[in-house]
Amino acid sequence: MNREDLAARIDHTVLGPETTPADVERVVEEADEYGMNVCIPPCYVADVRSYAPDDLTVATVVGFPHGQHATEAKADEARVAHEDGADELDVVTNVGRLKAGELDAVREDLEAVVDATPLPVKVIIETPLLDDAEKRDACQAAKDAGADMVKTATGFSDGGATVPDVELMSEYLPVKASGGVGDYADAQAMFDAGAERIGASSGVNVVETFDE
Repeated sequence: MNREDLAARIDHTVLGPETTPADVERVVEEADEYGMNVCIPPCYVADVRSYAPDDLTVATVVGFPHGQHATEAKADEARVAHEDGADELDVVTNVGRLKAGELDAVREDLEAVVDATPLPVKVIIETPLLDDAEKRDACQAAKDAGADMVKTATGFSDGGATVPDVELMSEYLPVKASGGVGDYADAQAMFDAGAERIGASSGVNVVETFDE
């Protein structure tokens, strides 16, 4: 892997509750400079598409951060994001239904988002809140729903991506490791465990600490 290949596998992210238009502009500028993708709040997608380079991959979130939106609302969010110009969607699993054993409902919820647009969908399973059996159930639901990837965490619960979680998840679908990836050493550990993509607010530092 060279620096360019690394950057293309990073979703440079800003999703906090106080995220301003200026914060998003900064992340877009950094992503363009370094060759990364961006992951931004849905309310800013149309704005970004008005000024960002056409070749910038823009991901946004659905049902964020807790995944407990009504299924119809999640599907509508996905459609609006598509209309606004998003390239990819990161949707949060309904962890409460998962923990209740309502696996058909979990799958149907995700399936509604997958079916709402032609965009690639990454399913955030929120690993810090799950035991291994639940992680496997979540990954299987995502796979059965037709998702393209599974993602470790939103960053809004305790903990983030771990090597064992990425190894487990990669048995089902390609993995986006998100949460706590602060530099290239962290990212390399995730890639070695099987991750295909990294989600990080520290994307610039991940690229700048890259050592060939």
